[in-house]
Amino acid sequence: MAPSLTHDVLILGAGLAGLRAAVELSHRTQGRVNIGIVSKVQLMRAHSVCAEGGTAAVLREDEGDSIALHAWDSVKGSDFLADQDVVWRFCRAMPREIRLLDHWGVPWTRDEHGRIAQRPFGGHSYPRATLAADKTGFFEMQALYDQLLRYRTFRRYDELFVTDILVEDGRFVALAGIDALSGETVALQARALLIASGGAGTLYGFTTYSETVTGDGLAMAFRAGLPLEDMEFLQFHPTGLVPSGILMTEACRGEGGHLKNNTGERFMQRYAASKMELAPRDMVSRAEMTEILEGRGFPGPDGKDYLHLDLTHLGAERINTRLPLIREVCMKFIGLDPIEQPIPIRPVAHYSMGGIQADINGRTPVPNVWAAGEAACLSLHGANRLGSNSTAECLVWGGVCGGDIARALPTLDPPAPLSAKAWSMHQAHLRRIVERRGPENLYALRRELRTLMDNRAGVFRTREDLAWALDAIRDLRRRASHAPVADTSTVYNSNLFQAFELENLVDLAEVTVMGALAREESRGAHARRDFPVRDDEQWLKHTLARSVEGGAPVLDYAPVTIDTWLPVERKY
Repeated sequence: MAPSLTHDVLILGAGLAGLRAAVELSHRTQGRVNIGIVSKVQLMRAHSVCAEGGTAAVLREDEGDSIALHAWDSVKGSDFLADQDVVWRFCRAMPREIRLLDHWGVPWTRDEHGRIAQRPFGGHSYPRATLAADKTGFFEMQALYDQLLRYRTFRRYDELFVTDILVEDGRFVALAGIDALSGETVALQARALLIASGGAGTLYGFTTYSETVTGDGLAMAFRAGLPLEDMEFLQFHPTGLVPSGILMTEACRGEGGHLKNNTGERFMQRYAASKMELAPRDMVSRAEMTEILEGRGFPGPDGKDYLHLDLTHLGAERINTRLPLIREVCMKFIGLDPIEQPIPIRPVAHYSMGGIQADINGRTPVPNVWAAGEAACLSLHGANRLGSNSTAECLVWGGVCGGDIARALPTLDPPAPLSAKAWSMHQAHLRRIVERRGPENLYALRRELRTLMDNRAGVFRTREDLAWALDAIRDLRRRASHAPVADTSTVYNSNLFQAFELENLVDLAEVTVMGALAREESRGAHARRDFPVRDDEQWLKHTLARSVEGGAPVLDYAPVTIDTWLPVERKY
């Protein structure tokens, strides 16, 4: 058995939620807690650094904004699937998070009066997306890591690929994985685990996600017995750069950018006249796909027809000041200067509203396991997340979970010795992967999976497409068992890691498509052509998916918490 390394707390994932939790834990215990931070990449390469446009918070109550307005916008934006007690807690907590980050050194963009600047974002009734140019997530990550360095009671496990979350007798006992540098198997134990490993957007081929974001934490938690909630709700951002999918931040439209079809028309007038380009993302993405499918797009590569995101009227000074990264990316990746030409865009897979089921404190059904950030489903975002609420969620529930774990630690048992049974489960899993034989190719299967999700479970869905996708996903799982790991080396065996990632993606694809096939309505990001109307009588409920050993996942449902606003027709 591999030697076991022990900590008080393990944090799986080193993005905004994970770092915020580590800072909170360290602060509340004055550095007396022993934390292990586990990341499959080098710590500051977490996908959170890619967040661009802003972080939502109410900072202008004296000028017309309010906590209640932010809460209402978020509930309405969620198509009334958000748990409203969670939304209220979030909106009340966010102003303090922005001010903390200000004290910790985030170089917020300032307005003409020297105040922290905010800009409009889709679905918000007030400009409350707090910005650091268009590199907001990067600067937030830097500030949090700088704060963490004040405490010397954490250990980084960079480039450690976790393959299993081991649970025994209803409690978390260890993370099992492979150290990329040495190839050795590793066991990490702790009294508490926080899963903050991000979402599952690389289920899709056309995506804004870093290629490393393969839903590992979600899939491992699912296999360990934790329910996944609302996985059918996958957000499509309206503006992915064609052909790569790189995010063209919503800040482009918040700063006044226009969406245009091939006739030069600002087509959002026909879909959301009061909000135009700043309608919620699900509405804008559906409008864009309607324009493309009805022939008003531009011919694009590999069938990726596109529309225009036009910034040219904003002028060089505004683009260089407020959107410098967007200009840099366009020039480097497609040789286009957005000061002079419109940007080719189309809807792109961007964010998992669903995740590991967790309560308002981030606690999962396993008593010493918490979840935060995009890996968790509290449910804050319901069926559709408003832009700039995601980095905000990571900050709030990173802090909430860090605080809750700090309070719980005195009551938690020390880790039990790692049993031979638990370790043998991990070893058997590893053997199943490395001993595969057959004619299939891991990389071809991964491309096939992502293409079928693009084509069959995208912005618009039907029973026929989803049923076909579910059969294809199950066939892909069978075929993957005949896809060998050709690389037999131990150091940085990315071929082996890709095999585990494909397994994780296939598991999550099955849950996502099953939930979408079962939900016979259209709500938020889940748009069924064969059930085009929201059905509150039958479907105002959360989907829960549970793993069954040797069988298909089982779906169950849970009520939505509605304590302030009853559902109404969603108009903008």
